[in-house]
Amino acid sequence: MRLDDEADKALRALQASGLTQSEAIRAALLTSARRLRRGTELAAEVAALEADPDDREEMLAVASLMEVLRAPR
Repeated sequence: MRLDDEADKALRALQASGLTQSEAIRAALLTSARRLRRGTELAAEVAALEADPDDREEMLAVASLMEVLRAPR
Protein backbone atom coordinates (compact mmCIF):
# COMPACT_ATOMS: atom_id res chain seq x y z
CA MET A 1 0.00 0.00 0.00
CA ARG A 2 1.36 3.41 -0.93
CA LEU A 3 0.30 6.48 1.00
CA ASP A 4 0.48 10.11 0.01
CA ASP A 5 1.62 12.68 2.58
CA GLU A 6 -1.89 13.37 3.90
CA ALA A 7 -2.70 9.67 4.36
CA ASP A 8 0.69 9.07 5.98
CA LYS A 9 0.06 11.86 8.49
CA ALA A 10 -3.39 10.44 9.24
CA LEU A 11 -1.93 6.98 9.78
CA ARG A 12 0.74 8.37 12.10
CA ALA A 13 -1.92 10.25 14.07
CA LEU A 14 -3.90 7.04 14.51
CA GLN A 15 -0.78 5.19 15.57
CA ALA A 16 0.03 7.95 18.05
CA SER A 17 -3.28 7.17 19.74
CA GLY A 18 -1.94 3.72 20.56
CA LEU A 19 -3.11 1.69 17.58
CA THR A 20 -0.75 -0.52 15.64
CA GLN A 21 -0.42 0.17 11.94
CA SER A 22 -2.64 -2.83 11.14
CA GLU A 23 -5.26 -1.78 13.69
CA ALA A 24 -5.29 1.78 12.40
CA ILE A 25 -5.70 0.73 8.77
CA ARG A 26 -8.37 -1.84 9.67
CA ALA A 27 -10.31 0.72 11.73
CA ALA A 28 -10.11 3.31 8.96
CA LEU A 29 -11.35 0.83 6.35
CA LEU A 30 -14.25 -0.32 8.50
CA THR A 31 -15.25 3.25 9.39
CA SER A 32 -15.16 4.29 5.76
CA ALA A 33 -17.21 1.27 4.64
CA ARG A 34 -19.83 1.92 7.35
CA ARG A 35 -20.07 5.56 6.29
CA LEU A 36 -20.59 4.58 2.64
CA ARG A 37 -23.17 1.96 3.58
CA ARG A 38 -25.03 4.41 5.83
CA GLY A 39 -25.13 6.98 3.00
CA THR A 40 -26.64 4.39 0.68
CA GLU A 41 -29.18 3.38 3.33
CA LEU A 42 -30.16 7.00 3.94
CA ALA A 43 -30.60 7.65 0.22
CA ALA A 44 -32.87 4.59 -0.04
CA GLU A 45 -34.88 5.74 2.99
CA VAL A 46 -35.32 9.23 1.53
CA ALA A 47 -36.42 7.78 -1.81
CA ALA A 48 -38.95 5.53 -0.06
CA LEU A 49 -40.35 8.44 1.95
CA GLU A 50 -40.60 10.65 -1.12
CA ALA A 51 -42.44 7.88 -2.98
CA ASP A 52 -44.97 7.42 -0.16
CA PRO A 53 -48.02 9.61 -0.93
CA ASP A 54 -49.22 9.55 2.70
CA ASP A 55 -45.83 10.67 3.95
CA ARG A 56 -45.62 13.41 1.32
CA GLU A 57 -49.08 14.65 2.32
CA GLU A 58 -48.07 14.76 5.99
CA MET A 59 -44.80 16.52 5.12
CA LEU A 60 -46.69 19.20 3.20
CA ALA A 61 -49.17 19.62 6.06
CA VAL A 62 -46.34 20.08 8.56
CA ALA A 63 -44.58 22.56 6.24
CA SER A 64 -47.83 24.50 5.88
CA LEU A 65 -48.32 24.60 9.65
CA MET A 66 -44.74 25.74 10.18
CA GLU A 67 -45.30 28.55 7.68
CA VAL A 68 -48.41 29.69 9.59
CA LEU A 69 -46.54 29.61 12.91
CA ARG A 70 -43.49 31.46 11.58
CA ALA A 71 -42.89 34.89 13.06
CA PRO A 72 -43.65 37.79 10.72
CA ARG A 73 -40.66 39.30 8.96
